[in-house]
Amino acid sequence: MSLVYVTGHRNPDLDSIASAIGYAELMQRLHPDDEYLPVRLGPVNAQTRWALERSRAREPEPLDHVKLRARDVMSEGSPSASRDTSLRDVGIAMSKADVDLVPIVDEAGAVVGLVTARDLARRYVKETSEPSSFADRPVSADLIVDVVEGELLVRPDRRLDGRLWAVTVDTPTMGKTMGPNDIVVVGNRPDAQLRAVEIGVALIVSPYGEHPCEATIEAARAKGTGIVVSPLDSYVTGRLVSLSVPAGEVMSRDPLMAEADDLVEDIADRVKEVHYSAAVVADSVGRLVGLVTRSDLVNPEPRHVLLVDHAEEAQSVVGVGEAHVVEILDHHHIGSIETRFPVAATFDPVGSTATLVVERFRGHGREPKPPTAMMLLLAVLSDTVILTSPTTTDRDQMVVSYLEELLEIDAQALGTEMFEASSNVADVSAAEIIRRDAKEYEAGSDKRICIAQIETVGRGLATRRDELLEALELARAEGELAMYALMVTDIVAMGTELLVAGERAAIERAFELEPDSGVYDLPGVMSRKKQVAPKVLQAF
Repeated sequence: MSLVYVTGHRNPDLDSIASAIGYAELMQRLHPDDEYLPVRLGPVNAQTRWALERSRAREPEPLDHVKLRARDVMSEGSPSASRDTSLRDVGIAMSKADVDLVPIVDEAGAVVGLVTARDLARRYVKETSEPSSFADRPVSADLIVDVVEGELLVRPDRRLDGRLWAVTVDTPTMGKTMGPNDIVVVGNRPDAQLRAVEIGVALIVSPYGEHPCEATIEAARAKGTGIVVSPLDSYVTGRLVSLSVPAGEVMSRDPLMAEADDLVEDIADRVKEVHYSAAVVADSVGRLVGLVTRSDLVNPEPRHVLLVDHAEEAQSVVGVGEAHVVEILDHHHIGSIETRFPVAATFDPVGSTATLVVERFRGHGREPKPPTAMMLLLAVLSDTVILTSPTTTDRDQMVVSYLEELLEIDAQALGTEMFEASSNVADVSAAEIIRRDAKEYEAGSDKRICIAQIETVGRGLATRRDELLEALELARAEGELAMYALMVTDIVAMGTELLVAGERAAIERAFELEPDSGVYDLPGVMSRKKQVAPKVLQAF
């Protein structure tokens, strides 16, 4: 199952939001085994907010980027262990899960450390010929009983922090090597067992399931020496006793940690720097979520996106160059998106991407749900300015007629209601107005420009020209743009007042205008896509 984000452009307008909602719905019905999620790359504008409320459609969730995160590559279901788990059980967990490390967690499930395969190997492979020592990591009688699956006959009353011995020598020799607090594995030899008690060892482990004689047991109780009976042979018993150390005693206490939403690019180098080549992924309270290992970072599956209403990388989601673009559906010119894989791309010159979405529904013999159908209708009416824009085609007209009949609604009246409701910007700041529906373009190899548009009913913004020009210049400088323009389009008067900050000469060349202070009257101009952006880009 794949998760595919269906997204329009940044600073989304109604067509971008509605097309994402509509196409995600259609693709989900056509491909039920995958998940198609409509998302947005910024806050919705006033017109889109009105449309969402009018249609009762669900607003898409925001998406910050499509760069790979830890959650996208991590291995879930990793085994974990408590501090009191024996190293033997940790090793078994590693083997079963085929991993090289096991996170150690506390009672609440929070990660407190890490035991690696190298830690286990060091319990077997010693740099010297000295016997195993528990001086810095004591064991417990209960863990030894658990590990060897044996029986505790006498509980020791002293700390098991000495060395581990397997007795194969005569009793006089025993006192020359072993001492108090040691652990000895000794078979059914009463003399050797009694000698171990006299020396003061902490624990006697009797292999082969052999119980010591009663005299040895009584002597051990009197001296405080513990006795464990193991059903295993001497070699296996000794080996397992050495692995009876609690994981909490040998764990690394400062493992490399990451959160699920951390970017892979931010943790990849750190993973390579630690000897266990992994990061432990935890939630906000430190509970284990998964592991990111070096193998997880080799050719990971990218996140999947489906782009609607745009094909410019500057307008798209952050990280789109790293993502798998599965499809592009747009009514603008072919943009600058570079895809890593072959992609189905549609660039069809109709008035609205929503028109293309509705045509896809009908082509597959499906009808959009009522909220989606309403959003798509409003998007066509918005992008074509109630079918009056020069970008309007017969196909847009047909889609509007189809949706009118489907929804049993008057599209002309609905469109007028929408523009009247969303054109009142008296209480909206100039900074917000110029960003509501703004699109960036590459103007040559080293220049970028931005053209925003707002539709109004009447000339209510005429008194705010100076304020808007100031906001345009500030935004242009902050974005390091060559030009930032705002189209104030009057849908009643059928014309646009163009406010420009930056390189105005390109505007004047494009429309053969006399030099001015940055405010230009463009009668009959309604469309950014068809009447403004192409001319301005050519002038640059």
